[in-house]
Amino acid sequence: MGITTLVAQDLAGVGLLTIAGSAGCLLLALNAGRKRRLLDDTPVSKALGVFVGEVELEGVCVRRDPFIGYLSEKPCVLYSWSVSEHWRRRRTETYTDDKGRTRTRTVIDTGSDTVASGGETGGFYLQDETGYVWVNPEGADLETVTMFDQHVDRDDPLYYDKGPEDAVEGSTGERSFTEYGLPVGTPLFVRGRASERPDIVAAQIKHEHKADMFIITPRKEQDLSDGKATAFVLWNLFGAVFAGGFGTILMAGARPDVAPFGLLVGVLLYAIAAGAGWVWMVFNSITGLRNRVRQACSLIDVQLKRRADLIPPLVACVQGFRAHEAAVQALVAALRAQAAGGRPTAVAPTLLAVAEQYPELKGQKVFAELSRNLVDTEDRIALARAYHANIATFYNTRLERVPDRYVADLVKMQPEPLFEAEGFERQPQKFAF
Repeated sequence: MGITTLVAQDLAGVGLLTIAGSAGCLLLALNAGRKRRLLDDTPVSKALGVFVGEVELEGVCVRRDPFIGYLSEKPCVLYSWSVSEHWRRRRTETYTDDKGRTRTRTVIDTGSDTVASGGETGGFYLQDETGYVWVNPEGADLETVTMFDQHVDRDDPLYYDKGPEDAVEGSTGERSFTEYGLPVGTPLFVRGRASERPDIVAAQIKHEHKADMFIITPRKEQDLSDGKATAFVLWNLFGAVFAGGFGTILMAGARPDVAPFGLLVGVLLYAIAAGAGWVWMVFNSITGLRNRVRQACSLIDVQLKRRADLIPPLVACVQGFRAHEAAVQALVAALRAQAAGGRPTAVAPTLLAVAEQYPELKGQKVFAELSRNLVDTEDRIALARAYHANIATFYNTRLERVPDRYVADLVKMQPEPLFEAEGFERQPQKFAF
């Protein structure tokens, strides 16, 4: 009776471990699937069109004052380096031979120790053809490239030039120098949450707890998506194996004669749980995508409101400068005519008053600034509309794609209309000089 009880307890313990492993694998699989859908359902934005919310960007990393790699001596936006020294050490261990006698033997261990390390990191700009976006890499899932990797011995000048003079115990006289980082100009893919910068009117991407993902990587978006898809499949396979083991143990404890059927029962139960989890994941994914579509629509209105609030004051300012310069030029022409009449000294006080009362004429610069703001504003509106069109297309495609469409039909989700140019409530500003 005691042995039976112990066996039952052992089976119960193993069963709990297998079911916990199965549940853990299912959660990891659903998380990988959710992140893959986020990657696939978020369009890549341009730097000028980055608005508050979840964004994806592609560009190259730049920095006004780049760091210089300690080993590679390359300009970079961040880097970390280390020096490892290899060793071989002899030790004596005690063991028991096959006849039960205690003996000793000499064992040689090999390995390496880090003898020096360092690095520098900081924020940087991600640049594309439309502009720049500030990125703070702290807290991100950061992937770097190998900037330096050499294995040298004491005869190499690098051994002591970049490494310490002291040696570790049992040193073999060999060191490995490695450096990882992001050289200036490295193409990057950044996925995170954009917010407003506190110092200037511009967007930034940094770590936020409410962000779904924060990734900085030199890999392509498709590579990340494929990796998440592979993880989704593998975690589900592991989960099914654990579930099959749980079913086998459960049947073995109840009816040993039908224990093999427990494998099928466990896998079937896992399939049911995975199906329910998949429906939950798809529903949340489509709901989040729908909300991002609505946010994208509101961003168009924000840019239209910005145009309505910004352009008229700028135009009025330029018109004021234009009137000011016209008055100055007319006065100068009149004074020039008086001077041509043969009394240049008589107009000297008036010329001095003009020089003191009127600032430097800058009409050309003001008109250029107005032109730049007009182009920038219209570009922002165009990018907001393009972003809305892209994400709305992703959402509508999800509603039509099998098997997502069946989940969408259950909760009566409807396609979102694309933004149309007709019926703009805020027409482009019209002005003349």
